[in-house]
Amino acid sequence: MSRRRRSVMSEQLKYELAKDLGFYDTVQQEGWGSIKAKDAGNMVKRAIQMAEQAAADKTRQ
Repeated sequence: MSRRRRSVMSEQLKYELAKDLGFYDTVQQEGWGSIKAKDAGNMVKRAIQMAEQAAADKTRQ
C-alpha cells in the first residue's frame, strides 16, 4: 500500500524552480518522476535559499 505525501511546495514554485535549474522541459515531457535525484535535491536546496532570503529581508524591514 502506498501513501501519498502532501506537497510542501506549491506546483507554481516547483515549476519556477525547474525553469531556473534547467530541467523544466524534462518535467513537461515526462513528469516529476523522471527528474534526477540530484535535480530534486538542488530544487529543495534552492527553495530553502529563497525562504532564508525572504526571512532575512523581512527582518530587515
